[in-house]
Amino acid sequence: MNRPDNRSPIDNRSTNTQAKKPIALMSWLVLLIGLVAIVFAIYTAQNITEEAPIETITREGVVTKIQQLNRLQTVAFSVDTVITSERPGSWMKLWQDEQKGLFIARGRVEAGIDLSALTPGMVQVIPPTTAQINATLEEAQEGDNNTSATPASIMPQINITLPPSEIFSVYLDDIEIYDWQTGAFGMMQVDPKIFDQAQSMAKKEVLERACRGDVMNMALQNAQTQLQQLFALTGAIVTVTTQGAGACQLPASTS
Repeated sequence: MNRPDNRSPIDNRSTNTQAKKPIALMSWLVLLIGLVAIVFAIYTAQNITEEAPIETITREGVVTKIQQLNRLQTVAFSVDTVITSERPGSWMKLWQDEQKGLFIARGRVEAGIDLSALTPGMVQVIPPTTAQINATLEEAQEGDNNTSATPASIMPQINITLPPSEIFSVYLDDIEIYDWQTGAFGMMQVDPKIFDQAQSMAKKEVLERACRGDVMNMALQNAQTQLQQLFALTGAIVTVTTQGAGACQLPASTS
């Protein structure tokens, strides 16, 4: 007599499906971890790229020009200024190419008188007359004055007219990057044109500050004082006049 088998038949398809689910899940997990590792490796390789050492070679210099300078530099202005240079972003790059730099610049302006501009008509030497010399010698012999020293009355009178003052040079002694922003995520490389523009604007600002500080009149007054003190050592009577301050700008040959 056969006994009925109450056990239900085993469904192989259900068992296989249940076994494949953990395998599929693990495959996706391994794939995701692999993608993350690849992205991290690429990012690290871009940011930590070992740069080749810089090799600097100097050659023998060649003198190309020797210029004779007849300049009386009488004043130097030192100026500190803050410069902002920026470039707006574009919608094609989702504004990530926007860059903005903040710089601190230290500059110097040198001004004075170009003595090569002196002409013979701008320097007049008036010798003393014979009557002045004789009168001075008689007074010296009659009195107790020291005759070894030359009296000022028998020295020539010198009248000098200075040319206008001018700017000789504008230097940037130092420029520091205080802050630099490149887009919202900082993914773009720094544009060197922004730094070049900042340098150019810094030199203009240094010159403008010096002009507002009356650098041209100070250069002229200092030149006048220095020449008077220089010729005063000779005992001559010196009168230094000026043609006024020049334009506060770089010469066309150097600007």
